Amino acid sequence: MASTEPASTAPVTPGAAFETEAPNIRAGRLDPAAYIDVFDDLHPPLTRHEAFVEADRCYFCYDAPCMDACPTGIDIPLFIRQIAADNPTGSAKTILAENILGGMCARVCPTETLCEQACVREMAEGKPVKIGLLQRYATDHLMAEGGHPFTRAAPTGKHVAVVGAGPAGLSAAHRLAKHGHDVTIFEARPKGGGLNEYGIAAYKTVDDFAQRELDFILQIGGITIENGKTLGRDISIEALNAGYDAVFLGMGLPDVNDLGLEGEDAEGCIDAVEYIAALRQSDNLSTLPVGRDVVVIGGGMTAIDIAIQIKLLGAENVTIAYRRGRESMNASAYEQELAQTHGVVIRHWLQPKAVKRNEAGAICGIELEYTAQPDGKLVGTGETLTLPADQVFKAIGQAFTAHPLAGSGIGLAKGRISVDAERRTSIDGIWAGGDCVAGGQDLTVASVQDGKLAAESIHRALMRIPDRMDGFAEAVLAGGGAGQASQMPHQSPSADPSAPPQAR
Repeated sequence: MASTEPASTAPVTPGAAFETEAPNIRAGRLDPAAYIDVFDDLHPPLTRHEAFVEADRCYFCYDAPCMDACPTGIDIPLFIRQIAADNPTGSAKTILAENILGGMCARVCPTETLCEQACVREMAEGKPVKIGLLQRYATDHLMAEGGHPFTRAAPTGKHVAVVGAGPAGLSAAHRLAKHGHDVTIFEARPKGGGLNEYGIAAYKTVDDFAQRELDFILQIGGITIENGKTLGRDISIEALNAGYDAVFLGMGLPDVNDLGLEGEDAEGCIDAVEYIAALRQSDNLSTLPVGRDVVVIGGGMTAIDIAIQIKLLGAENVTIAYRRGRESMNASAYEQELAQTHGVVIRHWLQPKAVKRNEAGAICGIELEYTAQPDGKLVGTGETLTLPADQVFKAIGQAFTAHPLAGSGIGLAKGRISVDAERRTSIDGIWAGGDCVAGGQDLTVASVQDGKLAAESIHRALMRIPDRMDGFAEAVLAGGGAGQASQMPHQSPSADPSAPPQAR
């Protein structure tokens, strides 16, 4: 998760932060035995036979559209062909070479809007190859074998600081360590993993998989994690920039957007991300307080995740209220359907207007206003309704906290860190990636790609390797020779060997 101070350093005490005297909010709504499997695996893994059958459905397309749809560029036809050839270990190596968090991404990636949506069988038949489940089959097999598929290069003597042990930070750290650099990760939370550990729905990542994958990544060697170290409190940009050969910022989004409503500070009005974190760290789910009537405000993956989980924990009525139509929700159609099959009601074209409290000050309802979008602009219609609510979960997005960067000179865009195509910031020697950078997709797989791209750029800078010039090889093959190639524009300052390196 984020390694900046506001929300990330508070210790997670499951249930304690959400205790209330409200009569309709209580723990232990389920029978004790029900908690054992309440968050069973959403998609059980494929058996060996099922994997063979599914792999056989792949056409192994040339210029496969599924590869283009994968943010990390995994060679999907190749890894599926390797499964079909009964080589799951080789398949996993193909996956992990591009996405070292391929095991988690197989579980949480919205494949229905990425690789599987692009699958030729989806377009032809409406039934894509189950790429995500096949990826899980291969990576689970390799992790069960033990050991690590990659060998670390000879030590370079360079030392890189990474802020944040989430997907972007872990991806960058592993790639840098693979190149022979030493890496120290500074993480604000007690555990590494970021949102994979604290923010993903429990039914998507069972059996402590986030920590098992973290341990797997660290097997490459050369990576040290310092937990409980917060940017802006325990460490500073200036100290990192002066003390390390390069710095990568992958601190995520530590804050949660407020609703901006009067009464929002009432007990029972809860940040969905904080509740999910408490749920994920709880060793006794029966201690988590659950309301009878619950309303979730938002339309993204977090809204779906909290709604399903609170319903599974025993809430009687769970409603998601979203201010626009179904097609505008950030949660995929599949995720919306998943919520509805779990008994969650999704109501569109409603925006929160006021939190209602009873005489004791506890939440008893939420007033919502109907919305419309004439001429493309969202407006309230003035018509309202009130839904009963013992708990209201805020899931309207997370926000970046810029104050730890104050005075550093790092440029921002749209409230997040501004980076170029190689994830370099405006300050030499500092790179950034993941949810904290402008223009990101807010997906685990996109964060992994950011970390990978930044690590390769850092490696080139540290080792004074010139950037590849687009068009150079083509010019030589066309007979243009060095003279024509020399007229190609440099892609970045580091493409010129005489230019100072991006890192010290």
